[in-house]
Amino acid sequence: MGVLRSMTGYGEAVTENESFKVKAAAKAVNQRYLDITLHAPVQLAPLEVKLRQAVKARVARGKLDLFLTLTDKREGSTSVRCNRQLASAYQQALNELSDYLHVARPDDVQEIAAYPDVLQVEADASLTGCEPVLMEAVAGALRGLDEMRCREGEALAADFRERLTVLTALREQLEQLAPEIVAAHRARLEQMLGELLAAQDIDESRIIQETALYADKVNYTEETVRLGSHFAQFSSILASADGPVGRKLDFLIQEMNREANTIGSKCNSAKAAQLVVDLKSEIEKLREQVQNIE
Repeated sequence: MGVLRSMTGYGEAVTENESFKVKAAAKAVNQRYLDITLHAPVQLAPLEVKLRQAVKARVARGKLDLFLTLTDKREGSTSVRCNRQLASAYQQALNELSDYLHVARPDDVQEIAAYPDVLQVEADASLTGCEPVLMEAVAGALRGLDEMRCREGEALAADFRERLTVLTALREQLEQLAPEIVAAHRARLEQMLGELLAAQDIDESRIIQETALYADKVNYTEETVRLGSHFAQFSSILASADGPVGRKLDFLIQEMNREANTIGSKCNSAKAAQLVVDLKSEIEKLREQVQNIE
């Protein structure tokens, strides 16, 4: 049994060691192509390429948002830096001001340190040891996402199989009606032409030939055969899916619609026309569901 994946899902994971804690959450929704958006602290920018590669290894289609939260648990991960040049400039300016105003200058270093930007608090930008924790959390979130997508894919596959059963039954009914429709058309045409041309000297074989040619135009047997082939291919893809198959299934549905439209234009029977309406309705439901498949 093949593995069918939906394009929608969610997964999250938390990983930590003695220095870092990372929470990762992955959310995916339908989209024709793969679109990855990272929501991460600026410190993780150097790892963006690796993060995108990790996502692409798991996801082929859809709009995916990856949310990352980083907690730095290290002690002493911040430091205080003294801007010596700025402190000296403040002191020189204060000395000049003291001489000019004839007031005592501040000799307390704490007073000078209180001036703007003399002391600067800096966080340790080094993330040494963070990458393994980060990638493990991302891998866990993507696994959770994939599990949900597979569960939804199983439900979609079951729905597809039920609809294919209905479509196959409708196709068989149309196929059984085809000879009856052709025979009825042939009989009506022969009667009409015979009545119109009875008084004229026209070869009877010509009438039969024209009748047969017109009757062939309402014969949709080839289309029902091709429909059966499309249904079989659809089932085969479901059974053997081992990767993204949404585009293949979408193409097959386009071909199914083409055959159904041709049958509808050929058949001249109220019963067949109703079957075609039902057929197109089921194909449309298939098409809507296939938009959810990766």
